[in-house]
Amino acid sequence: MVEVKNLTKTYGNIKAIDNISFTANSGEVLGFLGPNGAGKSTTMNIITGYLSSTSGQVIVDGSEILESPKETKAKIGYLPEIPPLYPDMTVKSYLEFMFDIKKVKLPKAAHIKEVMAVVQITDVQNRLIKNLSKGYKQRVGFAQALLGNPPVLILDEPTVGLDPKQIIEIRNLIRGLGKKHTVIFSSHVLSEVSAICDRIIVISGGKIVADAKTDELSTVLSGQGQLLLEVEGSSSAVSSAINDVYGVKKVNSLGNNRYAVDYDNTIDIRKGVFRALAKADCPILEMKNGGMTLEESFLHLTENSNKGGKN
Repeated sequence: MVEVKNLTKTYGNIKAIDNISFTANSGEVLGFLGPNGAGKSTTMNIITGYLSSTSGQVIVDGSEILESPKETKAKIGYLPEIPPLYPDMTVKSYLEFMFDIKKVKLPKAAHIKEVMAVVQITDVQNRLIKNLSKGYKQRVGFAQALLGNPPVLILDEPTVGLDPKQIIEIRNLIRGLGKKHTVIFSSHVLSEVSAICDRIIVISGGKIVADAKTDELSTVLSGQGQLLLEVEGSSSAVSSAINDVYGVKKVNSLGNNRYAVDYDNTIDIRKGVFRALAKADCPILEMKNGGMTLEESFLHLTENSNKGGKN
């Protein structure tokens, strides 16, 4: 649905983003994660057409942003970090105004009513935006992004400044929107992307340093997987059996019948481990994935990267 090819943006001698490429698939919630200044907002602004790239392409549902800007932008709903609201308008009048500005072709009253229901702001439609809480203002920002039912939603730091209850509400809203839209969700908060996203791209210093499913990021980072086992039997018998399994790199005894098995992450060793231990008459009591936590993976990915990126 969204294809970014060799995207570069320079400011003088500084590369804000450096030859990055990725694809966001239809119906996917893609997390764009990185520390402050990594290049996230620059990338978001280029995808949405608010900023031109120095080189590279952005293709949205078959349309290239520079070749067909109007057609491409009509396919994108954008919520920047600070929602583009007019505080002296009521919620409903603001959405009517944005409907006209975007030249949406759908039935006006029915469509605005539908969008307000989706983001749950119907009860405040006649209130002035300046009198709303930050959480409601963020929902109004979501509503304007949804006008016209764009297939792609770009959300730049949508939970910044919200309290815990509001963050949970916005998370649930994004998950719901991900069922009908391709969502690219930018954040520097690891807990946000891990709670919401199907896949995570990590950017640091203007470069992509990882691209993996949320639950596979730490494995991709290390180049190896780790399996945690609880097995009955002597330590020597268990270690000998597991060491003979193809793909196993190292078996570490943790005591109390527990073991950490490092293996090549291109090979699924679970069946081999099961068969080997069954043959050795060493019953498996527990088997689960181990390795670095997502937090450890993120720090490892970004701490040694070039810190010259521009947000």
